[in-house]
Amino acid sequence: MKQKRGLLLLSFLLAIVIINVCCFNMSEYLTFDILSKYRNLLKEYVLEHPILAPLAFIGIYILSTTFSVPGAAILSITGGFLFPQPLSTLYVLIGATTGATLLFLAAKTILYDLLEERVAPYLYRMRAGFQENQASYMLFLRLVPVFPFWLVNLAPAFLHVRLTTFIWTTLIGIIPGAFVFTQAGAGLDAVFDAETLSIDAIFNRNVKIALIALGFFALIPIIIKKSKGKG
Repeated sequence: MKQKRGLLLLSFLLAIVIINVCCFNMSEYLTFDILSKYRNLLKEYVLEHPILAPLAFIGIYILSTTFSVPGAAILSITGGFLFPQPLSTLYVLIGATTGATLLFLAAKTILYDLLEERVAPYLYRMRAGFQENQASYMLFLRLVPVFPFWLVNLAPAFLHVRLTTFIWTTLIGIIPGAFVFTQAGAGLDAVFDAETLSIDAIFNRNVKIALIALGFFALIPIIIKKSKGKG
């Protein structure tokens, strides 16, 4: 009974993050307040159930990504708060990659007609990049948030990106962001005791510059290909 209550509490609190951001557009601070209020109970539950707690977190992350619910950064921070590194980063990678892949497959099959109209206005801006080099452009889009995460999950389905390419570029490309946010979550205990945390404080200028630089590294194969073509 205690185990079931703990699982329900963990699922409920993580679901609040999704509902607040998606349905009510409430401030991130409410989410952090909830985590602060229940942090000891959540940490205790995670310690007592080292298998069930990660599975619950990963499951909610998969659902939120599959249904394109805003607030992935907050969920990643929550993962960093609840689980140690590098496990927290690993759980986020599993959840985000699995959810993105499920959405990608749905867009290629049963939801193709429904979602095509939603992404059609963006496809012309992305088509050339995918035609040049699918893998490099996917890595660039994952590393540098030029387009929303949900769009980068959907557009490749309509631009003939291979499933294997989609999966590995997603997994590799989201590592820096997953680490940044989970690492920030790892320090929430001190923040709760001292001052309020904001998304802007985590995703600061230095982090943005680092991710942009990594993104441009992904474009090197395209540059080399063009140089050879001119030579």
